[in-house]
Amino acid sequence: MHTLRRWTIRVVWSALLVFATLVVGGALDARRRLADLQPWHRVVPRDFRAADLTATSTLSDYLAIEDGAMRTVHEEIEQRLAPEWRLPANRYNTDGHSSPRRMDTDWNRTQVMAPSGPPVAGALLVHGLTDTPYSMRTMGQQLQARGYYAVALRVPGHGTVPAGLTAVTWEDWLAAVRLAARHVRATIGPDKPLVLIGYSNGGALVTKYGLDVLEGSGDPAADRIVLLSPMIGVTPFAWMARVISMLGPLPAFEKARWLDVLPEYNPFKYTSFPANAGLQTWRLTTTMQRQIERVATGGSSAKLPPMLTFHSLVDSTVSTPAVVHALYDVVADERSELVLFDINRASGLVPFVRQSDATLLSRLTDASSRRYRRTLVTNVDPSSLDVVERTVAPGATTIDSRGLGLAWPRDVFSLSHVAVPYPPSDPIYGREDVAGAPAVIRLGVLSPRGERAVFSVPSDTLMRLTWNPFFSYLSDRALAWLPQGAPPR
Repeated sequence: MHTLRRWTIRVVWSALLVFATLVVGGALDARRRLADLQPWHRVVPRDFRAADLTATSTLSDYLAIEDGAMRTVHEEIEQRLAPEWRLPANRYNTDGHSSPRRMDTDWNRTQVMAPSGPPVAGALLVHGLTDTPYSMRTMGQQLQARGYYAVALRVPGHGTVPAGLTAVTWEDWLAAVRLAARHVRATIGPDKPLVLIGYSNGGALVTKYGLDVLEGSGDPAADRIVLLSPMIGVTPFAWMARVISMLGPLPAFEKARWLDVLPEYNPFKYTSFPANAGLQTWRLTTTMQRQIERVATGGSSAKLPPMLTFHSLVDSTVSTPAVVHALYDVVADERSELVLFDINRASGLVPFVRQSDATLLSRLTDASSRRYRRTLVTNVDPSSLDVVERTVAPGATTIDSRGLGLAWPRDVFSLSHVAVPYPPSDPIYGREDVAGAPAVIRLGVLSPRGERAVFSVPSDTLMRLTWNPFFSYLSDRALAWLPQGAPPR
């Protein structure tokens, strides 16, 4: 007994030592590694919280809080911007090339896109983490043109300053989604289809929303769900953000609350990343995965809305295996489809791709039949840039192929997490020149080649693909799959 007690004490002290090392080591590393914090890392605008949601809350109430948050940014950040930060590539410099004010519409705010006539259906579009409604711009406008009443929601903590994500929780995000879904349903009436479209973290939120409705939340049920690079799983080390940031409240270690501190050059996306944001995604995805298992075990997953998912095979932000194994394989719905975009096998860069990523496809797919439809967009053969759609129907093993009349750009070796929702014609993130486009920074055309250690941001960030060469395929597939009139039965 004495020996057992002694070993227990040793184990406890060892655990405490490891814990303290992580906390102190993480804080010291952040203090050494990260750039100095600026006002947009410290000012936290008052934003919508889950506690603000009541049975009588309206979208107008939400937008009033949003207006207040935007006013805080203007008065405390933009109007007080120090001279050294009046740079062309600072989004908070209202005279700079990265200012969102150069756009005709401020896509950092919630956008309501009403059709010219009575709506045929309603859509709620939810953006991703550190993102804004701008990522839902093209798809929302396409739905609006087809008679949808569409709302592209600004999720709390987003569209203002990165510090907005230091205090928010995933419960706040979901409360905003619930409020917006109620608004869309009330606007279109009880008999017209309601669809949910979520990108990245927004994909997790609309999936969670659908699961909650199934388990009795009382919110309006969706008829269909479209997911773009959904955040079904993140790295298991994301929970460490809570540990590493514990010393953040101390002034000497305030950088410990941040995983990245970078110049804010992107008009519609934060580049700095607070630890709390990573923690909330881990909390959301682990909660959702348990709920998916519970619903499937209870035999009610067939009551979930059918899902159509578009996802890049390689994705450094979210887990591709989680989309396959923690969602589609578990729900196993024959009405749903998973579309994967392969890497460019004819890029000439495959020998440089990590072996684990190069062989990922074989680990995620096999010859056995599955309950859902599987589609792969891939090269016709390893020597051709032309792509083909290869589809396996639910319960089948045979492959049906269809040429798409599309091809990989020769200088692109894969899609990226941030590229999926943007067409090549996007005025900021696209590659194509567009007549009449606003005079804004063109992030999609950047391909920096030159000396290293010159830029104020990592060069691999600037080289990450920001547009989808197959967006027309994605758009056509999604619009054809979504209801155009009466809800699908």
